[in-house]
Parts: sequence; structure tokens; C-alpha cells
Amino acid sequence: MKKILLIATGGTIASKPTKVGLVPSITSQEILEFVPSISDYCCVDAVQLMNIDSSNMSPEKWIMIANCVKENYDKYDGFVITHGTDTLAYSAAALSYLIQNSSKPVVMTGSQKSIYLQDTDARKNLKDSFIYACDDKACGVHIVFDSKVIVGTRARKTRTHSYNAFDSVDYPIVAVVFNDRVVYYIEESYEDEVVFYDRLNTNVNVVKLIPGMRPEIFEFIGSISDVLIIEGFGVGGLPSYDEERALLETVKKLESEGKIFVMSTSVPHEGSNIEVYQVGNEAKSNHNILETYNMTLESTVCKMMWITSQTSDIDEVERMYYSPIANDIVL
Repeated sequence: MKKILLIATGGTIASKPTKVGLVPSITSQEILEFVPSISDYCCVDAVQLMNIDSSNMSPEKWIMIANCVKENYDKYDGFVITHGTDTLAYSAAALSYLIQNSSKPVVMTGSQKSIYLQDTDARKNLKDSFIYACDDKACGVHIVFDSKVIVGTRARKTRTHSYNAFDSVDYPIVAVVFNDRVVYYIEESYEDEVVFYDRLNTNVNVVKLIPGMRPEIFEFIGSISDVLIIEGFGVGGLPSYDEERALLETVKKLESEGKIFVMSTSVPHEGSNIEVYQVGNEAKSNHNILETYNMTLESTVCKMMWITSQTSDIDEVERMYYSPIANDIVL
């Protein structure tokens, strides 16, 4: 029987109501008591790494989670991490860069309702996660939620209340858990040795363009960033309204200071292609602006944190950014 480590971090799945709203307070051992059938599939140990609302998740805590997996990697056959849903996609992406080439499954899950409620989705999500973690073909970082197994770099929370809270963006789901077994659509494998990282550069920020945005806002956010990810319109582009709102001039100034730019899109599916229109083509032709293509914003943020913790050379940043990791980008 396989050995799986449950790493609890808090979230709705572990929350109870208080006078000030839901607060994570249910422990890892208590979570397991709600789903006793898990012992039919594996031997489980549990660790309470933190007990926080996922809105309070941070890069420092991602490193804590990755280090917990690293410290226990040789002792267990897989890992299940319970986590709040609001930043789960960011955390899954971050762990995909901090834990690379893992032949063992690192499964992340949560719920839309607390595990102590009768109509919760938590028990099913947790059971499905352990079933997947025990499967011989399971590997790498994934989210298991509402029966779906989603690549960690491709997940996005798309619904605030529904149990079907997560989608896989521009990439197929890996598998589904159906009738207590894993049905694969894509089989994955990692032949290289697992590699752990323990550094992230937190000076990565996102600015969302709105019609008429003034360059002063753009410039301020850029001035406190090493990397500025621009969430633009449609397939991507930087507007040129008039001389007073010349965003490209701001980009030029910040580039001269060594800032790195990535163009993303606010459209949830099908990615960017900033050379299609003049407003994007001009930006890319005259400036060293990277673009997300079909990579999610969550993965772009985390990948840039990982890359720029190792190098600030723009050519090396570009090479690493466009090198696929854990199916994060398809070129």
C-alpha cells in the first residue's frame, strides 16, 4: 500500500464560521477523519504546515510548501496538499517551477464549501485526490477538483461558487477520477531526476490596462518592479492615445532602467498574438517585449519569479521563459 503525505495549508476546506466570517481552523488530522475511506487506498500521514485563508498565500509560503515536499520526498510515494481555492492556481503554478521533473504526484485540492458541511464538495475532492496520488501513472504537480485532473501550470479558477470551479486553459485535462479510478486522456512521465528550487523574485507585478490609462500609473508600477506583466486587450497591444498618454514612451524609459516587460491578455482563452495589429506590432518591433502566447497569467507571474531569481540577463530570461516547463506553454 502506498504512503501519501497530506500537507494542510488552510482554505475553505478547513474553515469554520465565526462572527467575522469563515476562518481556517480545522486541522489536517480532523480533515482526514471526515474521509475515513482514504485508508482503503493508502497509508496516510498528515502535517499542518499552516492554516490560512489562501488570500494570504505568498511566494515565501510557496517555498515553505516546496521545502516540505523536498524534506519528505524520499519517505512518501506522493503528496496531497489542501489549499484555499482563491489562489490555488497561482500556488499550483509556483510549485510546478519549484518542484520540477517529479516522478511522484504532488496533488493540490480544496473545496468551495467547508468539509464539515453536509453538502460540501470537500470530501469528494479529497478522496479523488488521494485516488489520483495513489495511481501508478500519476506524476508532477496537478490540481484535482470536481473529478478533473488539471496540469498545475494550466489551471484557473473561473467560477466563484460552483463546484466546477476550475478549468484547464488552452490545454486538455490530464484525466478524470470516475467510479474511484483514474481515466487518463494524456499520459505524462518524467525521466530526469526531480529538481527542487528555493528562491523566487517577488518584484514581479501585473498591470491591467483600461481604456485611457495614464502613463503615470504605468510608470509607478514599473518603477518598483523587475518584471512588469501587462494584461492588455484582445490579442495584445499597447494603446497610443495621444502625447500625454504615450505608454510606449514609458516602456522605453523603463526598459533603459533594465525592466522586463511581458504582454498578456485579459481574454481567458486562446492567448496573445501581439503582432496582428499595429498597436501590438509597433510595441514588439521597437521594444524587447515578451508575450505570453498561450501561457496563463498565473503561470507567467510564477515563472518570471522563478527565472529572475536566477538571472537578470534579458536574453537568458527570454530563453528560459519560452522553454516549456510542465506543459506551461506550447509554441
